[in-house]
Amino acid sequence: MPMPVALLILGAWTALRLIVAALTPLAPDEAYYWVWSRALAAGYLDHPPMVALWIRAGTWIAGDTGLGVRLFSPLAAAVGSLLLARAAEDLLPGRRAGFTAAALLNATLLLGAGAVIMTPDTPLLLFWTAVLTCLGRLHATGRGVWWLAAGVAAGLALDSKYTAVLLLPALLLWLLAVPGLRHWLRNPYPWLGGVLAAAVFAPVVWWNAQHGWASFAKQGARTGDWDPARALQFLGELFGGQFLLATPLLALLFGAGIVLAARRGWRRDPAWTLLALLTLLPAVVFVQHAVGDRVQANWPAVLYPAAAIAAAGLAPGWQRLRGPAMALGFAVTAVAYAQATLRPFPVPPQLDPTTRLTGWPDLAAEVAVVAWETKARFVAVEPYGAASELALLLPPDLPVLGLDARWRQFNLQDAGPLVEGKAGLMLHQIHHGDPEPGVWQQMQPLRDNPPGQGGMAGDPYRVYRVSGWTGHAAMVALPRPE
Repeated sequence: MPMPVALLILGAWTALRLIVAALTPLAPDEAYYWVWSRALAAGYLDHPPMVALWIRAGTWIAGDTGLGVRLFSPLAAAVGSLLLARAAEDLLPGRRAGFTAAALLNATLLLGAGAVIMTPDTPLLLFWTAVLTCLGRLHATGRGVWWLAAGVAAGLALDSKYTAVLLLPALLLWLLAVPGLRHWLRNPYPWLGGVLAAAVFAPVVWWNAQHGWASFAKQGARTGDWDPARALQFLGELFGGQFLLATPLLALLFGAGIVLAARRGWRRDPAWTLLALLTLLPAVVFVQHAVGDRVQANWPAVLYPAAAIAAAGLAPGWQRLRGPAMALGFAVTAVAYAQATLRPFPVPPQLDPTTRLTGWPDLAAEVAVVAWETKARFVAVEPYGAASELALLLPPDLPVLGLDARWRQFNLQDAGPLVEGKAGLMLHQIHHGDPEPGVWQQMQPLRDNPPGQGGMAGDPYRVYRVSGWTGHAAMVALPRPE
């Protein structure tokens, strides 16, 4: 396909993603990351800060809206597609693999959905792909300066999500496994690249040191899980999730590409060894994790760029499957976009992943009415996702307070002066049982919102009238849209 035509298609697909991003309600986690962006720091309990920086930049351009929060997600997918195409051309020269690899990746539901929402995986996937592109340039040119660029990209990936740490053993194994690359171990460029990666990541380390290593401890605690009784269930969910997110035919192509990469890598081919390590090493880690705990379907996203390049290098016999695979992938993604924005299909809430995006404006409207009827001076919310949604949606003159221990890690205003001597409302998820005692001197249940509101089908909230905060729980004033 001619380059101008490919760029035109990518531009049109990016424009569609921007429209979907603007029309689709924010998920609770996205609203939570928006709170991060209003309290910028070098780290957070859950993840490094890159997603907050991207959201802050996007909302500076497009306001505190769905498009503002997500602005850089479709753009990152477009830039990542170009980087992936460059990497494929460098690693598999003469095969015209660039457009094919980029098209295969864009056809996956994983990238289709990930390109219209904003999560830490969004910048992670861009910078992970940038590392792959730098290594492709290194392979094609032999110029050591590309190690420096790879180091910066790896540091930015680490600033996005801790999963990026898997790059380090993969690259070391690459140099050790391929005889023709071992000379780089005696060259300063790779080590200087490592120094640059560490320097870019240093602020996150500093933040953790200042906060009792909270984020490292939270994420590192996942590595030692062991639950053989549920291992088959977790493994089934892991593989089934990838089968759905890649879409079936693309999953088959990616699997075949990874097998081919492993076979060629066994022969110490530099390009194929790199593709094998950037897919198989993360896959082994996720499989190991799945024997003890659930692996969220989006976590293996880092496998997809190298898997797409490997699939683009398959033998001609596999190429006949590319057209149908991409057609199915784009069709599934289009249906998902339609359901997220227009909801034309009567899908049961338990089977519709877009359900978590809906109902929040209805919940906010109901809470606003109750607050007006009861002359409430504030709204305290326990679940951090719901608190973040209501901080975006409730009237600006009604303070929204986050009531969760995690808020202690944020540089946000203490809620004490806002609640002393005043009565307000508190939202509590019913399935969590009774609220924690001792937080309020007076607490009176008012009403339950029906299941399905607040993006939590079958998981309603109970609204309480509260007063007399005792100060026995962490509570902060959440930021509001400007």
